[in-house]
Amino acid sequence: MTEPLTLAEHLCRRIGAEGPLSVAEFMADALAHPTLGYYSTRDPLGADGDFVTAPEVSQMFGELVGLWSALVWQTMGSPASVRLIELGPGRGTLMADALAAARVVPGFVAAARVHFVEIGPALRARQKETMAARAPQVAVEWHDFIGDVPEGPVIVLANEFFDAMPVRQFKRSPDGWHERLVDATADGRLVFALSGVRQPLVPPTWDDTLGDVPEDGVIEVSPAACAMAGLVAERIAERGGAALIVDYGPEQSAPGDTLQAVRAHGFDDPLAAPGEADLTAHVDFAALAHVGARAGVRVLGPVSQGAFLGRLGIGARAEILMRTAPPEVARDVKLALHRLCAPEAMGTLFKVLGYIHPALPAPPGFAD
Repeated sequence: MTEPLTLAEHLCRRIGAEGPLSVAEFMADALAHPTLGYYSTRDPLGADGDFVTAPEVSQMFGELVGLWSALVWQTMGSPASVRLIELGPGRGTLMADALAAARVVPGFVAAARVHFVEIGPALRARQKETMAARAPQVAVEWHDFIGDVPEGPVIVLANEFFDAMPVRQFKRSPDGWHERLVDATADGRLVFALSGVRQPLVPPTWDDTLGDVPEDGVIEVSPAACAMAGLVAERIAERGGAALIVDYGPEQSAPGDTLQAVRAHGFDDPLAAPGEADLTAHVDFAALAHVGARAGVRVLGPVSQGAFLGRLGIGARAEILMRTAPPEVARDVKLALHRLCAPEAMGTLFKVLGYIHPALPAPPGFAD
């Protein structure tokens, strides 16, 4: 019996058959290949994994998101049923914390129909364990695609989801723009290359700034992220509700190669070990705002994560948790508050973007 292919071997064979891949095609296979992809084969979170997200840093993050969701539900008229959807729900920690905190708003948890959009079998299993242990009375449905979620008003949560959406990269050369590709060498190494064909390039939000990108400059666009955001926004515009998108990247579209690989909590070469490292790129919040406005929702923000959580009362929540906690627990709460909100930590790099039905008022967190 032959040994199973590694993802690198699979990619080399694919390149041999099809030619060089776009960076987006490479990312899609590296992250989501059904049997060899990064998210198909592991739980990547936590100290023993590759990275930690905000819900794993502190319960405060999920609690405040849960209260935000419940308040949005109230402004919607407290419908008897609302689809509470999380895109890329990690270990299920955010949702479990959110539902626990939202119980203070009468009727919300009973009205919430929880839907997880998750492609990874290992993470699905972990999510089922978390929800069974912490919210056993809540029925959860899993989907590969948001379009499979049944009709109805929605509240959509997406924390560190869009940064894993595949990006295409384009490099400016003296004769115009060329797409950056992933090719394979004769000895089986993956390398970056450039398309020999100039590309017509007019991505949304870049129309007025392409001329300012220097020679050899790189821009990134994510048709996949824009398509997903469009589906969310269209659902909200048609059926009512809101979405909360938390991720990292600049407020305005900006040039730069932001593709990065993270492995064992450190940075790695994106081409070195496909399928063994997380691949992400900065989120273009201006593009997501453009998509939302075009779909007919009211776009809120982006605002910094630190400002958003501060407006929701994370400082007061931290004080309550520290008041009666043992010294070592109180220290951990203080450190988590700093990590989530401080400008030199996650507070400024991470942004929060909102979509809301135009008939609804702006929810907390987006205004003083």
